[in-house]
Amino acid sequence: MVIKPQRALISVSDKTGLAEFARQLHKLGIEIFSTGGTRLFLEQAGVPVKDVAAYTGFPEMMEGRVKTLHPRIFGGILARRDRPEDLHSMAEHGILAFDLVVVNLYPFRKTIERPGCTEADAIENIDIGGPSLVRAAAKNHAFVAVVTQPAQYAQVLSELQTHDGITLDLRRRLAAEAFAHTAEYDQAIATWFAKQVEPGVFPPRLFFRYDRISTLRYGENPHQQAAVYALPEAKGPSVVTARQLQGKELSYNNLLDLESALEIVRHFEAPATSVIKHNNPCGAAVADSLAEATRKALAGDPVSAFGSVLGMNRVVDRATAEVLCEPGLFIEAIIAPAFDREALEMLTTVPKWKKNVRLMEVGELTRPVPCWNYRPLQEGLLVQDADNLPDDETQWKVVTQMQPDNALLPDLRFAWAMVRFVKSNAIVLAKDRMLVGVGAGQMSRVDSVEIAIRKAGDRAAGSVLASDAFFPFPDSIEHAAKAGIRAIIQPGGSVRDEEVIAACNQHRIPMIFTGRRHFRH
Repeated sequence: MVIKPQRALISVSDKTGLAEFARQLHKLGIEIFSTGGTRLFLEQAGVPVKDVAAYTGFPEMMEGRVKTLHPRIFGGILARRDRPEDLHSMAEHGILAFDLVVVNLYPFRKTIERPGCTEADAIENIDIGGPSLVRAAAKNHAFVAVVTQPAQYAQVLSELQTHDGITLDLRRRLAAEAFAHTAEYDQAIATWFAKQVEPGVFPPRLFFRYDRISTLRYGENPHQQAAVYALPEAKGPSVVTARQLQGKELSYNNLLDLESALEIVRHFEAPATSVIKHNNPCGAAVADSLAEATRKALAGDPVSAFGSVLGMNRVVDRATAEVLCEPGLFIEAIIAPAFDREALEMLTTVPKWKKNVRLMEVGELTRPVPCWNYRPLQEGLLVQDADNLPDDETQWKVVTQMQPDNALLPDLRFAWAMVRFVKSNAIVLAKDRMLVGVGAGQMSRVDSVEIAIRKAGDRAAGSVLASDAFFPFPDSIEHAAKAGIRAIIQPGGSVRDEEVIAACNQHRIPMIFTGRRHFRH
C-alpha cells in the first residue's frame, strides 16, 4: 500500500540537508508543522511552516522540555486510518493526521564525549519527546513514514516523485531503522548512567550495536553462514574499514587472518611484515626497508607461507612488490597502509595469482591503544583488557650468571614482541629480527619447543627463544641448548624456576625474566 503524505511533522537536532528536503516536500504539496529551533530554521530558509504550539494551543515551556507531548500530536501520528473509532476520535477532538514524521534526537553521545561535559549537560541532552515521536510513527508505519536521519531524505523524495507516495516496503524499512535508532540512543544513556551510579572498569551491563557491512559466502566452513559487522563509529585503520583495491571476495577466514596480520605489524616502529597462516604467524620480520622485511618474513617458513595472508606497516612500494612477484609464491591477501602506483600495477599484472589476490588498503596505521577484547560463550560473554601494549623493559631481570650480549637484545625484543601473537603454548625462535621457528598451540610447552626448533632447522643455532609463559620443567632448556640457542626470554613464575635457571647456567645460556605472561588462547 502506498500512502501519499498530506502533512509532515519535522523536529530535528541535526539539520543537515533539511532545508532542501523541506522545500521539496512543500513543492509536493505537503503541509509542514514544526517546533522551536527547527521551525525558525525552516522559516529562515524560506520554507512555509506551521507552528506546533499554535496548532495544539499549548505553548512550548520549560526551556523547550515540553513541546510535542500533546494528544493532538500523538493522536495524529498513532491514529489507525482504517479504524472508524480512531477517525471519530480525531474528528471529535480536532486532530490532524500526520503521515510523515521527520525527527532525529538530541546529540547525547556527542555531548558526553565532549571534554568538560558536566552531568547537567548530559541530562539536558536526554531527548524525551523525540524518541516518543519516533516510536509512535514507527509503530504506526502502516499509515505513517518515519525519517530519523538525513541520509534517508533522498530515498523518501525518490519514492514520493516516482510513486506519488511512500510504499509499505520503505515504511517498514524506515520503521526498523527508527527502532534501532531509539534503542541505540537508550543504550548510550543507560551506559552513561550506569557509570555514574557504579563507577569501575567494567559496567554492570554491556550494550552493543554493530552495523552489517556485508554477508560472506560462508563462515569457517562451507556449511556455516556468515556476515561481517562494524561499529557505527568505526573510522580508524582496521580490517572492517579497509578498502579492497582488487581481488576475490573476502572470506571469513581471510578476515580473521588479516586482523592478526595487521595487529602484529602495527606493534613495530620499523618497517615490518607479518605472514599469517591459520591465524598464527609463520613468518615475521622487521628491517630497514619494507622490501627486506618482506623477504625475511617469507623466508621464515617458506612452506607454510604458501597461501598465506600478509600484513605490512608501510606503503607497499615497487621493491616490495618485486619480492612478492618472485616465482613460487602464492599469497591470499595483503593488508597495508597503501600501495603505490607501480606496486599496484605489478601485483595485479605480473604473478600468476594476479586476479585473485586481495589487496586491502587500510590507511596510515596508529599504535595500539588500550581497549577491550570480547569472546562469546554459550549464553554469555568474556571481557578483558586487550594485551596489546608494549611491556616495560625496566621490569626485565637477567636471572642467570651469563648476561645476554648487547648484540642479542634486538632479537630478544623482537622475539618477545612476537610471542604474544602465537597461540599458547607459544614458543618462537628469532634471529636477525625475523622469525625462524614457531611452535604454537601445543598441550605441552616442550612440544612447542621441539616444533619451533624443527621448523628453524639449521637456523636455530645462534637464535634466541621466547616463551609466552614460564617453563614448568628444565627439559625445554635441554632442547634449546642442543639446538644452539644463545639466549632465552620468558615471564618466569614457575615453582621450578630455580631448576630452569640452573639448567641455563649449566649450558651458559643467558635468560631474562620479564615478569609478564602473554597467553593467547
